[in-house]
Amino acid sequence: MTMHRIITSAATALLALTGALTLSTPVGAADCPSGHFCAWEHANFDGQRANWSGDDGWWESWIADEDSSWANHGISGPGVKDHVKVYSRAHQGGHMTICLSPGQEVGHDGAANDNGDSHTWAMSC
Repeated sequence: MTMHRIITSAATALLALTGALTLSTPVGAADCPSGHFCAWEHANFDGQRANWSGDDGWWESWIADEDSSWANHGISGPGVKDHVKVYSRAHQGGHMTICLSPGQEVGHDGAANDNGDSHTWAMSC
């Protein structure tokens, strides 16, 4: 086998593997940037999206008490705050409405629906 043929075969195998990985991505996965926590105004990651890479003690008026789905695409690692706690009042006051582990996506939660006003990144739920 010639060197050209070996390289071509390796490239074809890599392309096939990459295509398979692309197809394995969940169809309903939330569109949320890496390193961010996202909240949507409607269930199932629909409507306007807000996203944050850090804590926010007072959500913007259009998403405050209008959140219906959530995704935690934060980055994990030793000593990294990678869980997200959502609270019913500004400045992490009131009760915690929902807590998301790293990578967790919630399309709807009746208890947390339309209840978030602030959030913080934490070490755990």
